[in-house]
Amino acid sequence: MSYKVIIIEDEPPASKRLLNMLKKCTVPLEVIEILDSVEDSISYFKNFTKFDLIFMDVQLGDGLSFDIFKKVDVQKPIIFTTAYDEYTLKAFKVNSIDYLLKPIDQDDLEYAIGRFSQQYSNDIASFDMTHIVESIKKPNYKQRFLVKKGKQLVVIPSEEVAFFYSEDGYTILGHQSGSKHIIDLTIDQLLDAMNPRNYHRINRKMLVSLSSISSIHEYFNSRLKLDLIPRPIFDVIVSRDRVKGFKKWLNGE
Repeated sequence: MSYKVIIIEDEPPASKRLLNMLKKCTVPLEVIEILDSVEDSISYFKNFTKFDLIFMDVQLGDGLSFDIFKKVDVQKPIIFTTAYDEYTLKAFKVNSIDYLLKPIDQDDLEYAIGRFSQQYSNDIASFDMTHIVESIKKPNYKQRFLVKKGKQLVVIPSEEVAFFYSEDGYTILGHQSGSKHIIDLTIDQLLDAMNPRNYHRINRKMLVSLSSISSIHEYFNSRLKLDLIPRPIFDVIVSRDRVKGFKKWLNGE
């Protein structure tokens, strides 16, 4: 007998990597669905319940995965995946929910699945997420960044960040003044570190601040083009698969 698994992950490379890692696990697993948004997950769980385990990314393109539980009653074990959110990880620990820190390690994956198999395989149907949702309080989002400016170290408050982008293997912080600084967090890690009300991922390589957006234009291939202040040296494009989530974010949803 193999356990039926759902993967909820909005980054195709990450879901593909997890899928390949699950195939190597000693516990037999069968991935029956890969979902990439809060909206699609809600729709799926309203119609399908015949599965045993969920792997769920914390931050999705159209919101936090916890929003799913506000719309549907999911009484299945969940192993969360996240790039960075120390407070949330502590909440998972307290409630005996496994989590995997990205990039996922094969040994950690095996351990988490082993815990699932031992603790829930005989009582999967009665697993209740209600106390998990209620226990997760407001996360501690990153308040400032320590960056190098010449031979000096400078502290930049998070509210002064206009955007982040990745380039040539580095992550660049764009300040409101127009200055740019290399930081040691990836775009994936910044998703959990920054307040999602104020910062949003518009494509694979870029995170923008709401306050930095001066205008929005329709762009070819169903995409959007943004004018930011300060203006980067490249075009700022909202990828087609993120346009819907971006509009919801702008609308405060």
